[in-house]
Amino acid sequence: MTHRSADTPTQPNPATSPDGKDQGPGCANRLNPGDRHIQIKRWVQSNGFVTIEQLARQFGVTPQTIRRDINTLSKTGDIQRFHGGAGMASSTENVAYKERKILCFQEKRWIARRVAEQIPDHASLFINIGTTTEAIAQALVHHKRLRIITNNLNVASTLSSNENFEVIVAGGLVRHRDGGLIGEATIDFIQQFKVDYGIIGISGIDLDGTLLDFDYREVRAARAIIDNSRKVFLAADHTKFGRNAMVRLGSISEIHTLFTDQPPPPPLVEIIAAAKVRLIVSESG
Repeated sequence: MTHRSADTPTQPNPATSPDGKDQGPGCANRLNPGDRHIQIKRWVQSNGFVTIEQLARQFGVTPQTIRRDINTLSKTGDIQRFHGGAGMASSTENVAYKERKILCFQEKRWIARRVAEQIPDHASLFINIGTTTEAIAQALVHHKRLRIITNNLNVASTLSSNENFEVIVAGGLVRHRDGGLIGEATIDFIQQFKVDYGIIGISGIDLDGTLLDFDYREVRAARAIIDNSRKVFLAADHTKFGRNAMVRLGSISEIHTLFTDQPPPPPLVEIIAAAKVRLIVSESG
C-alpha cells in the first residue's frame, strides 16, 4: 500500500537550472550538448536517479537526444546508465557528512515524520548511522517510554533529551566524521538484543532491489540490526534510487516498510510490489 499526502509535489521548472536560478524562457532549448551534459550531471548528483522522460522535459529535447547524452556521459564515467534513466557513477566513496546533512534536508524531515507515526509508544528500537536516521530521532523525541539501541552518537544525543527514554549506545570504534560506531564490538553488542523495530538508512538501492552502502563495517552493523529486529523500516529519500555503491547489505525483500519522499522508478516499484514490501511515500510535509 502506498500512502501519499494530498499536496502536489513540486515539479522541475524547465526554465531553471538545478541550483534554482532562472535561465529565462526557452533557455533550456538553447543549450549546446556540452552545456546540457554539465546540467545533466548536476541533476543526477542532486537526485540520485533521473528518468529519461524527466530530463527530456527539463531540457526541451527528445528522449532519443537524452539517451545519446546518457550514453556519452556513461562512457566517460561521469554517470551510470540504467534502464529508463541515469544515476550516480561512484561506487566507492560517499558524499561528505556535512553535505549529506543538508542534501534533501526537507525531504528527510517529511520521511522522518512518517516513520515516527508508525512507531508506537513503549516500543524498542534499533537506529543506525545516517543523516536520515538522525532526522527520525528528532521526530521521535516526543514519544513516550521508548527503548533505543543505537550505534549513532548523534541519535543518542538527540534522544537522551527525553528523560522517559532509555538510550543504549553500542560499543565500538567511533567514526569521527559522523559519530558512527562500527567494528566487531558494535556487532557483538547489537546481537545481544531482539527489538520491535529496526530503523535503518542506506546509501543506495539498486534498481534490482539490492541495498548498497560504502563502508563494509557499517554494513555489518546494519546487517545485525536487520537480523535482530521484528520489523525493519528502511528510510531512503529519492536520491538513493539507482545510486551505485560497492558493498551489498541485502535485498529490499528483507524490509517490511520503505519510507521515501517520491515514488521509486518503475522497475524498483515492481520488485517492491512482488516482495510485498509496504511502501509509504511522503511527497510533502
